[in-house]
Amino acid sequence: MFYLIIIFVSTFFTVLNNSISTNLSIKSVFGETFAVTVGAIAIFIVDALLALIIRRLTPKSWYGPERSIFRVSKRERDFYNRIAIKKWKFIVPELGCFTGFSKRHIEKTDDVDYLSRFLTESNYGVVIHLANALFGFVIAFIPICSSPSVWIPIYVINFVLSMLPVFILRYTEYTLYHLYKRQLKSKDAKEQNKARI
Repeated sequence: MFYLIIIFVSTFFTVLNNSISTNLSIKSVFGETFAVTVGAIAIFIVDALLALIIRRLTPKSWYGPERSIFRVSKRERDFYNRIAIKKWKFIVPELGCFTGFSKRHIEKTDDVDYLSRFLTESNYGVVIHLANALFGFVIAFIPICSSPSVWIPIYVINFVLSMLPVFILRYTEYTLYHLYKRQLKSKDAKEQNKARI
């Protein structure tokens, strides 16, 4: 709901700004509204297609918990604390419903398999949202949306709305990875003790 409100308000102000700054006629305002609406729908479709391509066509092994490319440094974690992510992260929608795995809360802190899946799903999410943030400019190639006054605001809004989940997933990854490594060590120790007996 939060994102839909932002999209609706942003669309309204984009049309309003373009109408006032260029003295558009009523007919042109409808045309502008149509172009911005098409752009908003197009960016949603582009985001969905990118998510589908990444989920279906890239190997799951690329997103596993041991992939060092996804490690979050203490400096990066401090950045998220400075922007007070804890206070606002709950207003950003979590779309685990599409994958059957919710990333809203870490529910099983002592289950290695659960933590491994959580990290994998988070890594998928980071890549998908980064792709959405970066490739939203393709709507500029849709003739009705090609005016910079239409596609640039839509691209910027899409970029911001895509980066917020990236920040949240990266913020959570720091704690999640340390929990995972601790439980993995504990599991290995238990297996070694069983082997000795």
